[in-house]
Amino acid sequence: MPKEKILIVEDNKALSKLIAKKMENNPHFHVDVAYTLAMAQELLDQGNNYFIALLDLNLPDAPDGEVVDMMIENKVPSIVLTGTMDAEIRNAILKKNVIDYVYKGNIDDVNYIFSLIERLHKNRGIKILVVDDSMVVRAQIKEMLKQQMFTVLVAAHGEEALVFLEDNPDIKLVLTDYTMPVINGLELTREIRKRYNKNEISIIATTASSNELIDAQFLKIGANDFIHKPFSKEGLTCRINNSLDTLEYGLQFKYIAHHDFLTGLYNRRYFFDLMEEYGPSAKAKNEFFAVAMIDIDNFKIINDTYGYSIGDVVLKEVSEGLQKSLKKDDIAARFGGEEFCIVLKNSTQKSALEHLIKLTNSIAQHKIILSDGKVLTVTISTGVTFNGILHIDEMLKEADLALYKAKKNGKNRVELA
Repeated sequence: MPKEKILIVEDNKALSKLIAKKMENNPHFHVDVAYTLAMAQELLDQGNNYFIALLDLNLPDAPDGEVVDMMIENKVPSIVLTGTMDAEIRNAILKKNVIDYVYKGNIDDVNYIFSLIERLHKNRGIKILVVDDSMVVRAQIKEMLKQQMFTVLVAAHGEEALVFLEDNPDIKLVLTDYTMPVINGLELTREIRKRYNKNEISIIATTASSNELIDAQFLKIGANDFIHKPFSKEGLTCRINNSLDTLEYGLQFKYIAHHDFLTGLYNRRYFFDLMEEYGPSAKAKNEFFAVAMIDIDNFKIINDTYGYSIGDVVLKEVSEGLQKSLKKDDIAARFGGEEFCIVLKNSTQKSALEHLIKLTNSIAQHKIILSDGKVLTVTISTGVTFNGILHIDEMLKEADLALYKAKKNGKNRVELA
């Protein structure tokens, strides 16, 4: 995937080099630096397509912010860097239709630049639904959010918003007004929370009412935040970014709780949670499935010979091979050490055995290239059972016995319980 290009136009060479160096630590970004308006124009004339530009307001050949107008004319989204800040300068900057401004007073302000750009990079994959009965307000908010690189949908009332949510399950944030016809903001919030929890969709409520109880009502029924109208562009975007950050942290914690840190497969604990739900459901539907225990052959020898770092590489490569072999709804988990478990859903005994034999052969043929150029190959042994047994614990015991048989009979093979 090509890197995003960032343009820094700043005549303070020490500052521009600091920002460029830190930006390029992120593998997604490539940075160009210009110290004058003329240098920036030359980079644009070369056909560079910039994801974002960081612009100093006062350049030697553009002392009055002319570089901002140039970037707007070339449709380059821009963040303004300024060494002085007062209400007049702030208003003048924001009128120029830029994303944001940053006062470059200290290292904390500079660090804000990095977090802002990373946020904008994420925003392009995020849908926000704006719900307000005023066409003018909807248009204003949509324009604000498009500047922040969000994909924005708009609805005139709660009923229309629920249709959008049904058709767009990837919406991450709903910004809803309180007073609307058909379904108002409170009712909409209640309906959304019946379908999505706070780890799935954030809700920010707005109102022009002076009633002090409304914000508490919204927050009690599941809104993540509340903002009074009229609000500033900065206030709105900061609250939206904070809500999205919280949503992403929640997803990260959930991922960590459910996945093995090394391989990315499900962990043992979450495997049992999944099977407690799936096992009874499959039996009720008379759906056939297979449970297989898999062990990497001679893994202790690999660790003793090559070291634990190479052992980790082997675990990752085998895990990737397991995951790639599965259908979307199948389950793969690391149980610990070099032991894995997979569940092949809605699978006949014949097709499950064919799948596992093909997987075994694929792992054996896969070449693991080490950092020193050496080539390592590994094999796996597998024991498999099918859902004639009532509980997952019993199935795992059967699969374990079959795995023991596979080890005893020469490894690199599949044995049936």
